[in-house]
Amino acid sequence: MEEIYTNFLVIGGGVAGLRGAIELAPYGEVIIITKDIPTEGSTEYAQGGIAVALSDEDEVGIHFHDTIKAGDGLCKEDAVKVLVEEGPARILELIEWGAEFDREGSRLAFTLEAAHSRRRVLHAHGDSTGKELERVLINKVKTFPSVKRFPFCTAVDLIMMDNRCVGAYILRDSQVFAIYAQVTILATGGAGQLFSRTTNPPVATGDGIALAYRRGAVLEDMEFIQFHPTVLYAPSAPQFLLSEAMRGEGALLKNIHNERFMQGYHPDAELAPRDIVSRAIISEMVKTHSHHVYLDLTHLRSDFLKARFPRIYSTCLQYDVDITNDLIPISPAAHYIMGGVKTDLDGKTNIEGLYAAGEVACTGVHGANRLASNSLLEGLVYGYRAGVTAIKHKEKNNVKKDKKDSKPLQIKYSHIGFQRIEEIRTSLRRLMWERVGIIRCIDSLSIAKEALSEWQDVENSNFNTRRGVELKNMLTLAHIITETALKREESIGAHYRSDFPSRTGSSARHSIIIKKISGMEVSWNQEKLR
Repeated sequence: MEEIYTNFLVIGGGVAGLRGAIELAPYGEVIIITKDIPTEGSTEYAQGGIAVALSDEDEVGIHFHDTIKAGDGLCKEDAVKVLVEEGPARILELIEWGAEFDREGSRLAFTLEAAHSRRRVLHAHGDSTGKELERVLINKVKTFPSVKRFPFCTAVDLIMMDNRCVGAYILRDSQVFAIYAQVTILATGGAGQLFSRTTNPPVATGDGIALAYRRGAVLEDMEFIQFHPTVLYAPSAPQFLLSEAMRGEGALLKNIHNERFMQGYHPDAELAPRDIVSRAIISEMVKTHSHHVYLDLTHLRSDFLKARFPRIYSTCLQYDVDITNDLIPISPAAHYIMGGVKTDLDGKTNIEGLYAAGEVACTGVHGANRLASNSLLEGLVYGYRAGVTAIKHKEKNNVKKDKKDSKPLQIKYSHIGFQRIEEIRTSLRRLMWERVGIIRCIDSLSIAKEALSEWQDVENSNFNTRRGVELKNMLTLAHIITETALKREESIGAHYRSDFPSRTGSSARHSIIIKKISGMEVSWNQEKLR
């Protein structure tokens, strides 16, 4: 087996991974691996913007309060404090590196999004904020000769020595090779592809969470999946996100009878938190026997919409929808996972040598429901912090000296064919959408659990293809999400149980998931949220 040695291995090339790599680069060799081309990931598709308290009308304390409120009582206050206090410095840093955020004259332009009490969301090129961040961070990474990028590589397992992580086994062109590293940072993003309707790109299959779990990493709050309420619904169209900023700028939600309905569900109407809006849309679809509702911007100026949402305008036109004149058919889709690999405020996991940042991690920032546009900020802030802390860990992990004690990877690969992998993947995504989606109950979750057990042999198999590895990881996470959703017998934030529609007195607790020899163990952590 081919072996490569490096100081730092970063798995994932989005905002968190790139920001961590920038911090690491002056202190040693860095390898960044991505499953696809370097820019393919959730960061590139982030439209709405990045939330930060930089406007004259805003304060860090107000951003803190809005985040806590959206998290429905489950945010860890120290993690939120880090996010909102360090966020401005990370944004000013980006501007210094060449980020071109939209402006009104010489001043930064801010927009309003749901559950924000101030206009604090920065945006770039109207609705291409993530793409601009990716551009700036990649250009910055390119200035460091110590950084190497390996595209089209899939991590299949972490390399462990004496309970330490010392790198990862990587799949490329059906061949597995080893990258040994003194420090490994997981920045693999989310897991939206578990659901048949999702805004996430094809690479978002939860790989980092699954890899870490199998090697003993503690997971946290995996039952909390955020569904974005406004996603294009058309037979020939992709599941294209229609930014929250559209409602911030005045877009209205209407049912198929052209009637507004959000006032009947929440006093903030269209600007209610995402979980409430998503459930309201589903309820309205059931009432009207429809597969969608409408987003209406026709009362807003045409020239404003074209300038403010150029990417959305042009994309919708491709599918015969003119957002300046037509009602836009929409329905919710899986968007973001609040849970993930449990870390401290510096990105450390419970496994020595392994760090995590961004959507793959669970710092407690988002609680039970992420505040809109906090995700890019989290990637910047916690990617930076993971990088800073990983530098200090570097000298503690002498991989070459200890490698003699490791055993080479010996794998018997599954003979499950491509067609069968695709059939299971499609069935799995439909199962998760229908049974473990926006509205859950013991019956739907039990059906999902039983169905997942029929694929246990596939989950326990090994694959030497990307699609096979992804399916294995998706099955692992589906099992975990379903089990934790069953255990939490209450409704809080994005986790809604129709059979337990209220909160309980023990709502302020986090689900802790650990892999045991006997199987998965789910327990509760009553740690203080401060």
